[in-house]
Amino acid sequence: MIFDEKGQGAAEYVLLFGAVIIFAILALGIYYSYFKDQSPFSSSEDLKNVRENVARNR
Repeated sequence: MIFDEKGQGAAEYVLLFGAVIIFAILALGIYYSYFKDQSPFSSSEDLKNVRENVARNR
């Protein structure tokens, strides 16, 4: 019974997916203000700048 490792793979997958989920939640928290225009950086302004640069470089 000490050397029984049948559930080890499943436990490792649970830990891996848990780490990925935590990383995704942290990333969403960091970029939340960026997408809600509550920071000095604005996604709408960035999109506007990209469109102007593309139109200018045609």
